[in-house]
Amino acid sequence: MSSPKAEVDVKSTTSENAFTASSPTKGKLTQTRLVVTPTGSSKTLQTNAISTSTTATSSKSKTENTPAKKQKTLTAHLRVLKNPATSLCNREREPKRSRSAHSSLDTVLKQWLETPPATKKAKIGNHDRVIPNRDNMNIESSQFLLTHKPVSKYLDLGTRTVQQQISKACGLNLNQRILSFQSRAPPKENERKDMELRAAKTTTSVPKRRIMTSPEKILDAPYMTDDYYLNLLDWSSLNVVAIGLDRAVYLWNADNGSIAALNYEEDEAVTSLSWSADGSYLAIGTASGDTQIWDVETNTKLRSMLGRTSRVGVLSWDKHIVSSGAKDGSIWNHDVRAPKHKTAELLAHEDEVCGLKWRWDGMMLASGGNDNIVNVWDPRNAKPRFTKRVHKSAVKALAWCPWSHNLLATGGGREDKHIHFWNASTTARVNSVYAGSQVTSLTWSKHYKEIVSSHGYPNNHLTVWGYPTMEKLVEIPAHDSRILHAAMSPDGEVVATAAADENLKFWRLFESDGQSTLGSGRDRFSMLKKTKSIR
Repeated sequence: MSSPKAEVDVKSTTSENAFTASSPTKGKLTQTRLVVTPTGSSKTLQTNAISTSTTATSSKSKTENTPAKKQKTLTAHLRVLKNPATSLCNREREPKRSRSAHSSLDTVLKQWLETPPATKKAKIGNHDRVIPNRDNMNIESSQFLLTHKPVSKYLDLGTRTVQQQISKACGLNLNQRILSFQSRAPPKENERKDMELRAAKTTTSVPKRRIMTSPEKILDAPYMTDDYYLNLLDWSSLNVVAIGLDRAVYLWNADNGSIAALNYEEDEAVTSLSWSADGSYLAIGTASGDTQIWDVETNTKLRSMLGRTSRVGVLSWDKHIVSSGAKDGSIWNHDVRAPKHKTAELLAHEDEVCGLKWRWDGMMLASGGNDNIVNVWDPRNAKPRFTKRVHKSAVKALAWCPWSHNLLATGGGREDKHIHFWNASTTARVNSVYAGSQVTSLTWSKHYKEIVSSHGYPNNHLTVWGYPTMEKLVEIPAHDSRILHAAMSPDGEVVATAAADENLKFWRLFESDGQSTLGSGRDRFSMLKKTKSIR
């Protein structure tokens, strides 16, 4: 039976170092004090016997623990030590004592320096080396874990996919620096670089169309009458623009940029004009109710068709028939070949007729008036085919669709601000859109399923709509005041607009494969960069 752990007390002074060790013995507790002087000249061993109340010990134990034997053992250890045993840390560097003599100090050192016994490893499991214990196994759970990979909300940083994602985020390429122990040398100045070659033009995809939002040309149009109910602009099939400015009519040739004025010498203001289908003749309506036919090539008036007392605000051609709408609400059909020109009078409007448009095949005529009514006429009858009263303001904007002959678009004025679409065969409304402002004109595109609307207050803008989705493709702030008139070029690419700000502007809204009507090459570029006066 091993003795209990001994108590060690280390005392240090400036003159000497004292070491005290005590261990219980059988019958007595022997206290040994070792005093070591710094000079090492003398060593003194003091031993005191302390009486205890334990039982009598054997003579052999008393003999082994005598002061003389302890002094001899300690003196031998002190000779081996290089440094004085002044602290507990120096005890760890002392060699093991001889086991020939036992003392209380030997017992203390043995317990202090002895390596603790190794613990016996616990046996893990009750299974054999090869054959597992099936009682402790869950076959169903193991099968599930093998066949169903759990989905973790954290990324598996050990997978190659994640490594590729991290390298891509850092701008690095995997496996590029294998067996590369230094950085790559900078490239030479004249070294060719690997570049990705691309075709200049792709044929597999349709390029996205870009709509120009700035005018190609601006002409000055002074003395433009600011009247919503008049129609003073038209573009012929021979690429000549006609515009009425107060008591004058001017012609601008878009091919060469020349400007000419008709020999109109009447005192009455021009209130409407319209080109014939072949572009050779121009019909002019006056404030006195007269309808005139002009030959623009010779600059002469061919005839004047009288009979009205109110102004003619709108004109429309169908071959040799000219239809005129007047302020009194009547519509007259004039045959320009016959001496008696009036062939029909259509009465269905209660106020001024401000919109009039023949369908391209001449089978229907649409009219709109200041009475908020839209009428569609069959030329063989004196009564309208059908009437629509959905607009809440004057209807000036009318347009027949060029690629769907039964589709008619109508636009309302300042109090209405709507565009409606009608099927002329079934008389049903097939579409409608809120435009947001007064609709002054409507023009269908010849190349796309789109329609252009011009507007008055408050934005005075042009809008291109996709049909039938009625998606607003582009909105262009066109003029400083409300747009009064609009006309399409014969090639269907350019729209001309005239406004109360006395400007005539040309907008390239639709591109086609044909030649531009405003010229080409250097002549077109130089001409479009100029600002001219129309008179």
